[in-house]
Amino acid sequence: MNGKVVIITGGSSGIGKALAEVFGKNGSKILITGRNAADLEKTVDELKRKQIEAAGFVADVSLEDDNKKMAAEAIRLYGRIDVLINNAGITMRALFEEVDLAVVKKVMDINFYGVLFATQACLPQIIKNKGSVIGISSIAGFRGLPARTGYSASKFALNGFLEVLRTEMLHKGVHVLTAAPGFTTSNIRKRALTKDGKAQGESPRAEEKMMTAEACAQHIYKATIKRKNFLILTTQGKLAVWLNKLFPRLADKLVYNAMAKEADSPLK
Repeated sequence: MNGKVVIITGGSSGIGKALAEVFGKNGSKILITGRNAADLEKTVDELKRKQIEAAGFVADVSLEDDNKKMAAEAIRLYGRIDVLINNAGITMRALFEEVDLAVVKKVMDINFYGVLFATQACLPQIIKNKGSVIGISSIAGFRGLPARTGYSASKFALNGFLEVLRTEMLHKGVHVLTAAPGFTTSNIRKRALTKDGKAQGESPRAEEKMMTAEACAQHIYKATIKRKNFLILTTQGKLAVWLNKLFPRLADKLVYNAMAKEADSPLK
């Protein structure tokens, strides 16, 4: 990755920030995006203090034009694009029967359409440089999680898109990675949307027991180097994926019971 230009959407915190650090420490030139200019500036300053060549660009992935401007900015700054990491994402927690469907649409706009917009904007450069497109999916993209309608639907859609892209790029030298972290320490659960679209505020899970964002980023970096097609992380995550394939009825019960134990779970 030395000398490669890497774009990371949603790169000012959590897994995105950790990815910027690990790629940057290995010689990549980094462009991170996000909607909050102050957060971006703070993260870029931290990266630069660690001798990482980095820049920030204020962009909303759910807006197609912002993604075109993002790609143009990377080319203006660095002259090329080698790797796109589609990391920006949002989640929600509410029963489908109670949720305002505008919440589901917002999640889909960011988690799915944001990936389409960013990937199409960067793809000509990535094809030219035989680079990588990486989608940060989730175990929720392999096994539907109750009270996560929008999130699971967006990640299932993302997995389908990445599979199509991987097949279309088969003879063009482009690497496509579907990376599915298990539960990982980040701000995503604190910012989760409730049934009426308000931020949840507090994580319902024991964050201290999860994989760290830094460890997750290391796994994704290694998978990129090896040009792997899939990366499924954590023992719990791998078990959920395989159990759902082999014993779907049992998986329904186990997943329901596990999610019902969350603090203030909407599951009865």
